[in-house]
Amino acid sequence: MTTALADEFETHRPRLFGLAYRMLGSAHEAEDTVQDAYLRFSGADRGAIEHPAAWLAKVVTNLCLTRLTSARARREEYVGPWLPEPVITSDGTLGPLESAEQRDAVSLAMLVLLERLTPTERAVYVLREAFAYGHREIAEALELTEANCRQLYRRAVQRVDERRPRFESTPERREELVRSFLTAARDGDLGGLEQLLAADVVWESDGGGRVRAALRPIEGRDKVFRFLAGATRTFMAGVELTAIEINGSPALAAWAGDALMSVVVLEVRDELVGHAWAMMNPDKLDFVRRQLARA
Repeated sequence: MTTALADEFETHRPRLFGLAYRMLGSAHEAEDTVQDAYLRFSGADRGAIEHPAAWLAKVVTNLCLTRLTSARARREEYVGPWLPEPVITSDGTLGPLESAEQRDAVSLAMLVLLERLTPTERAVYVLREAFAYGHREIAEALELTEANCRQLYRRAVQRVDERRPRFESTPERREELVRSFLTAARDGDLGGLEQLLAADVVWESDGGGRVRAALRPIEGRDKVFRFLAGATRTFMAGVELTAIEINGSPALAAWAGDALMSVVVLEVRDELVGHAWAMMNPDKLDFVRRQLARA
């Protein structure tokens, strides 16, 4: 590939990464997918590519569909809950997140919901919701009829909306609650932690069999509190907690010296922690480590 074409591809790379990440929920697989698209772009007949942005989006979308199909079998064998890979978003990696809608599109909660869709439903939903593609453009990218795409989109919206939390919190309240959680955890204030938990709170830990983690979601304030109390006594010695922005939301990072041990994202419902996702699998923390190293 000539330098000019390579430079042209680089102008599309951030958008392609954002598309692939939303499709796959995996930063390292998104990087691999974009690199595969680069190789295809370099080997393609440039004269046959009238609109590079649309051509590349189609290539990345279809590469993601192939990956999602094979990923389903791997995730069924995954040890414990499978959670998306976290991404620091304060550096613009997933583009500007200036509105609630933009932040929601890359949130951990949304990526978890997208896992419930079929690969094709997910592609239609992401292209429509996150990238504002028209149904005709989506049909061309997926080589489906426009009517089929509309049907898939309606089905995807219904499946996502029926599982979305009904009560939203303001960004300020989320930041305040995360700060309170951080302070209580640092101080070993178990009573303070308990007061921040909703009655129906759920805590999910993704260790992937690599590190010790709960193999099933922990549900209910009492059970989550007992889990946190045990974790505080057992693991908090020598661990430092810091605030970090993950997938458009305030979150916690747990450090043992210079080693990143976990990233925890808190979902706020009715002014309390309604759901917590703790990413502990070292492989899934690698992208965040690299982001921090570049900062």
